[in-house]
Amino acid sequence: MKIDIKSKKEYHEMMVEIYNLMNKGEGKLTKLESTKLSKMAMAAELYEENILGLKPFKEPETISELVELKLFEHKMTQAKLAEEMGLAKSKVSEILTGKRKADISFLKGIHKVLKIDADLLLDIV
Repeated sequence: MKIDIKSKKEYHEMMVEIYNLMNKGEGKLTKLESTKLSKMAMAAELYEENILGLKPFKEPETISELVELKLFEHKMTQAKLAEEMGLAKSKVSEILTGKRKADISFLKGIHKVLKIDADLLLDIV
């Protein structure tokens, strides 16, 4: 069963259905509902990326770009990030501007604080 969204109305109706299934709780979904939810979520994501233009124009290619994107998503400043990571503001700034290489403590910190996938970090470094 492939799901295609052809209009904003269909998108909104599907989002309501997705939210209703999600509110039901993962453990309370039948196998059919779980499969349907997965397919609807993928269709909604494709619609958001291709029609609504919600996908970033450019995927982050460097640690700096990735961190800047995550800082924006978390509505966080570099200073707050440094504080939560327990690192000096100057060190975080130097890494993000390319004056210094990212070290293990920085990578662990952004993984923990910004919830950046460790595999993605290793691929970018």
